[in-house]
Amino acid sequence: MNSTTDSKKKRLDLHFPKHFTLILVIAIILLVVSVITSLMLGARVVSYQELMDGLFYTNQDSYGANVVRKRISRTIFSLCCGVALGIAGVLMQAVTRNPLADPSILGVNTGATLFVVCGITFFNITTAGEYIWLALIGASITAVFVFGIGSMGRGGATPIKLLLAGAATSAALSSLVTAIIIPSAYAQDQFRFWQVGSVGSGNWDSIKIFIPFLIVGLFIAFLSAPALNALALGDDVATSLGIRPGILRFFAIVAGVVLCGTATALAGPIGFIGLLATHAMRFVIGPDLRFLIPMSALAGAIILTFSDVVGRLIASPGELEVGILTAFIGAPILIILAKKSKVRSL
Repeated sequence: MNSTTDSKKKRLDLHFPKHFTLILVIAIILLVVSVITSLMLGARVVSYQELMDGLFYTNQDSYGANVVRKRISRTIFSLCCGVALGIAGVLMQAVTRNPLADPSILGVNTGATLFVVCGITFFNITTAGEYIWLALIGASITAVFVFGIGSMGRGGATPIKLLLAGAATSAALSSLVTAIIIPSAYAQDQFRFWQVGSVGSGNWDSIKIFIPFLIVGLFIAFLSAPALNALALGDDVATSLGIRPGILRFFAIVAGVVLCGTATALAGPIGFIGLLATHAMRFVIGPDLRFLIPMSALAGAIILTFSDVVGRLIASPGELEVGILTAFIGAPILIILAKKSKVRSL
C-alpha cells in the first residue's frame, strides 16, 4: 500500500468520543423517563402505586393498573419505531453522504404509503403483515428512483439535489395517493387513521411482526458501520481499503428501507425522526458510525416516545398523532440545516 493510501487510512482512526460514557448514561436515563411517562401520562393519569400494580402485580385488577398494562404494548411499539427510524436516518445520510437525508425527506415514506394505499384499494388488504411487504417494495423503488435522479448532472448526488429530488417525488406520489383514495369511501376510511402516523394502534401482534425486521436491519447496520466510515472519505479511498462501495451501499440501503418500511407499514408515515436523532447525536459524539448508529437508535426511541406523550397531553382527552407533532418540530429544523449547508450547486 502506497504512502498516500496510508495517510488516508490514518484519517479513519476515529477515536472514542469524548464524554461518550456520560452521554450514554444520560440517554439511558432519558429513555427510562420516557418509558415511565408514557406508561403514566395520557387521558388518564395513573399514580405511582397503579404503575407498580400494572407492571408487577397481575392479580391487581384496578382501572389504573389495567390502563398501565394497555400502555405497555404501545410504549414498546413506540420504542421499536423510534429505533428503526433513527437508524434508517443514519444509514440514509451515510450512503448518500448527505447531512439532510431522511426517509421522509427522500420520499421513502411516501413510496411506502402509495403501495399500501394500492393494496388497500385494489386488493382489499387490511392486515399489518400484508402492509409490510407492500411498504417495503414501495420504499425500495422510491429510494432507488430518488437516488438515481439526485445523482444526475454535475457533482453527482449533492445534498441539495437529493433534497429537491426527494421533495418532488414525494409531492408526485402524494398526489397519486390522493387520486387513488378519493373515489373509494372504503379506502378513505382505512387510510384516514393511518396516514398521519401514530403509535396508538401498536399492540403485541404489531410488535411480534416488527421484531424480526428490526433485528435484520440492526444486524446489517452494525455490521456495515466500520466500512461506512471509510465510505465517508470517498469511493476511491474506500476501494483502496478493500471495500466495495456498490455492495456496501446496496446492503446499507436494504437495511434502511427494511427499517423505515416496516415502521411506516405498522405506524404510518412518521417523518423527521431520523433527521432529528442523527443530528442531535452527531453534534454531541461526532461522526463515527460505530457510536452514532446505536446512539441515534436511542435518540430516535426517546424523541418518538416523548412526542407520543406530548401528543396525548396537549389534546387530552383525545390525542394528537405523533406524526403531526414530529413534522411540526422537524420541518423548521430541516430549513435551518438546509440554510447552513454549504453545498449550493445543482
